[in-house]
Amino acid sequence: MSRRPTARRFADSGSIPFVGALHPKSRPSPLLSVGIFIVGTLLVVGYLYRSGGRNGDIAALNRLDGGVSCSLELQRLIPILMKTYGDSMRKVLHVGPETCSVVSQLLKEEDTEAWGIEPYELDDADANCKSLVRKGIVRVADIKFPLPYRPKSFSLVIVSDALDYLSPRYLNKTVPELARVSADGLVILSGYPGQQRAKVTELSKFGRPAKLRSSSWWIRFFIQTSLEENEAAIKKFEQAASKKSYKSACQVFHLKPLH
Repeated sequence: MSRRPTARRFADSGSIPFVGALHPKSRPSPLLSVGIFIVGTLLVVGYLYRSGGRNGDIAALNRLDGGVSCSLELQRLIPILMKTYGDSMRKVLHVGPETCSVVSQLLKEEDTEAWGIEPYELDDADANCKSLVRKGIVRVADIKFPLPYRPKSFSLVIVSDALDYLSPRYLNKTVPELARVSADGLVILSGYPGQQRAKVTELSKFGRPAKLRSSSWWIRFFIQTSLEENEAAIKKFEQAASKKSYKSACQVFHLKPLH
């Protein structure tokens, strides 16, 4: 899924402030170098958004955007999650922005079925995302309300970014609901406090700025909502991450399903 507000604003401006610098008789202008740099950066950002796949591209995109997207970070985590959960990755539901990219990546894994819920409008969906929506693999749904699935419909549920935009009032209902539709567990990716997240232009989509909570806050929340951390999965995840010298840019929580 493509989000390029910066590139769109540049294209809509209708002005090219360094045209004079391109005249053959004019002296080289500093604006020429600045302009080339800006255009180059926009092209790189656009390319990375469209590619939406490889780990290096995702990491570079996070750096260029000036913030952290846990949905993009999740795509780097998929091989580690495969090692951690094994057969529990056979039927996965992803919930969060950029779900079309995440689902597409999961579907490349052998013996893995994947579905997605996009909590926000797909205003700029690409052809691949539209195809996933037409097939019913990805759907747009407000996660503040009950999910349209039976209990234990999926072996594993993974949620990224979406919970950071919910108030505790809705978290109290949404997180247990996510655990309800999982047979083997729930994985939550959340930003660290102090990280830069949604741009001002995205606030109209998310409805509120991200509330980035500490790990201690989340652990208290899990206890209050009778959700139990999956110690076995945590240990396997840490071992798999250590072997790949991987350090996540997001907090990762592993929860047991509701019984």
